[in-house]
Amino acid sequence: MAVCARLCGVGQARGCRRRQQRKGPAEAAGAAAESEPDTDPEEERIEGVPVMARPVGACGASGHGGAGDPGAGLAAGGAGSPVSTCPQPPQPPARCSLLELPPELLVEIFASLPGTDLPSLAQVCTKFRRILNTDTIWRRRCREEYGVCENLRKLEITGVSCRDVYAKLLHRYRHILGLWQPDIGPYGGLLNVVVDGLFIIGWMYLPPHDPHVDDPMRFKPLFRIHLMERKSATVECMYGHKGPHNGHIQIVKKDEFSTKCNQTDHHRMSGGRQEEFRTWLREEWGRTLEDIFHEHMQELILMKFIYTSQYDNCLTYRRIYLPPTRPDDLIKPGLFKGTYGSHGLEIVMLSFHGKCAKGTKITGDPNIPAGQQTVEIDLMHRIQLPDVENLRNFNELSRIILEVREQVRQEQQQQQPEGQEEGPGQAPPSARECPPEPPAYQKPEQPAPAPSWGAEGGGGTEKGLEASGDGPPAAPEPAPSEGGQPFVLPAGVISRNEDYPRTCRMCFYGTGLIAGHGFTSPERTPGVFILFDEDRFGFIWLELKSFSLYSRIKATFQNAEPPSPEAFDEMLKNIQALTT
Repeated sequence: MAVCARLCGVGQARGCRRRQQRKGPAEAAGAAAESEPDTDPEEERIEGVPVMARPVGACGASGHGGAGDPGAGLAAGGAGSPVSTCPQPPQPPARCSLLELPPELLVEIFASLPGTDLPSLAQVCTKFRRILNTDTIWRRRCREEYGVCENLRKLEITGVSCRDVYAKLLHRYRHILGLWQPDIGPYGGLLNVVVDGLFIIGWMYLPPHDPHVDDPMRFKPLFRIHLMERKSATVECMYGHKGPHNGHIQIVKKDEFSTKCNQTDHHRMSGGRQEEFRTWLREEWGRTLEDIFHEHMQELILMKFIYTSQYDNCLTYRRIYLPPTRPDDLIKPGLFKGTYGSHGLEIVMLSFHGKCAKGTKITGDPNIPAGQQTVEIDLMHRIQLPDVENLRNFNELSRIILEVREQVRQEQQQQQPEGQEEGPGQAPPSARECPPEPPAYQKPEQPAPAPSWGAEGGGGTEKGLEASGDGPPAAPEPAPSEGGQPFVLPAGVISRNEDYPRTCRMCFYGTGLIAGHGFTSPERTPGVFILFDEDRFGFIWLELKSFSLYSRIKATFQNAEPPSPEAFDEMLKNIQALTT
């Protein structure tokens, strides 16, 4: 067998030549039987792993004599042939077979290999297969590849081996680990599937209660998978208030999977829909409907409950990646919580794309659904805010922003090819994508403003808000001062509360997406992006006279890095296309 020959130095006779030279016929026959490949059809294999032996080592008989040996025939002597007294060249050391290594050393070697290679290694010979049944090997693979820190020796009580945990739980469901966006109409969501002890759990991440944007995220389990007493993994739905119950997971393709509950009666409450609504309201908003005096806000909340409760039976999830980080990014990209007026807090992904930044909604609302770019920042057009007294005047801020918008429009017209005109209802280039070539950049005469603290909140309006942030400007910027520039909201600008930062680092021109109910008549309107610090930024929507504050989600997400920048850009296009 060619594979066995490469791994063990075994020839067609299926025995180590060097050992056969030292052993008699009976011993050589026993060695051949020891290295006989196992062809048992019941061999347990990791699903989806091709049976492909990988060269682990090589061994063979040492070369003594032969046509290529310069000492051959001389050392033997013969009639009329004097024996040479010349010294013989040193012989190369004999290569050792893996089969001759002690079992404890083979266990250490095999435990350092990727778990996906071990089933192929078990195909080599009976000895390798016996050693690969050692739980020490699979315990290490569970720990190093999936972070399982539990004492896996406890599994011996239930009769489940570490190899079962690896092959039938961790490896089988490895494709669903990471971040996902559920397909719940315009509302979206954020699901994080992780290995938690001896379970795989899908946690739905929820923003804190409005308007406390700096509070930590909330989360609740939607499903879990475990392998405790059975020889196959069990999927359980965690939705509702009656404990885990029977569920099902189907992996549609690599970047998509679906869940289904087989016992939806566990989702119902004894008090009927009214009790379910009151419970949902306390979880989602931390208050009762009577505490919410804004009539329009009550309608939005009731609409969301009716819509999302239809998805308690079956859900489809699509993979999302965290944005890649570049050394010249304005701040570290990632996920942020943002205030959106009557819609409450929503999750936005800030990513950088050369000379612009984008804020893509991971959760959304009926005005601006999940997947759309809520704000877009032109990092080539920095805005110098006036002093605090003049900043309190909304008309003064409006004048500055509109002047920059006119400058951006003129630059875009100069870059637009002759004969190409925008069609009716078509957004200008800056609203569709970041310009491939940045326009001429003019530094402000004043030194660049420094870090400052921004405001929090967003106005409740009929039009939805959406945020986006892009990469750093190409032109070098003056370093911000230590103290930062004082910042206050202009009079008349709506904020969810007055507890917002009072200094900012720098500001840029940007556009915010607004639309009517049902994402009707979407348009980008001018605004200003305010960078407060590494973890907070804000956006003033000029037309809505509204302010949104965004605070970083400080959580560590595993299995969420994109395979390439192109894969991340493609993911953004896909989730946006689903809601357009």
